[in-house]
Amino acid sequence: MWAYKTKRNVEGKIERNKARLVVKGYKQQLGRDNVETFALIARMETMRTILAIEVQHKWKVYQMDMKSTFLNRVLKEEVYMEQPPSYEVQGQEYTMYRLKKALYGSKQAPQAWYIMIDSYLLSNGFSKSDVEPTLYIKEN
Repeated sequence: MWAYKTKRNVEGKIERNKARLVVKGYKQQLGRDNVETFALIARMETMRTILAIEVQHKWKVYQMDMKSTFLNRVLKEEVYMEQPPSYEVQGQEYTMYRLKKALYGSKQAPQAWYIMIDSYLLSNGFSKSDVEPTLYIKEN
């Protein structure tokens, strides 16, 4: 389906209208539409420990919000979706589209993101903790 959002500037005036194609992930069925959707997340204990170490050593901590985290991640399995409303091709109303990349709402999006960031960090010299798989360490 389509998700529409109106972006406003500081004065509250309309700056632009935004449309995003999203997947109805709630309609996906385990075993038919997806086999595995698990994606690791950091444990709260790990976050507290890292922040305590940061305070002790007076390090700077930066937070990032990656707005397109799940968008455009390559999918390892075949995922199909119906044609979006108002974009149906005449005579092919029941044609399905195969997604090459993840869309917001799909059950595969978090796992596709984790696989991508994991391979990126490992290829750039980080090592993964044995006890906390979401903790990556790079020594200078």
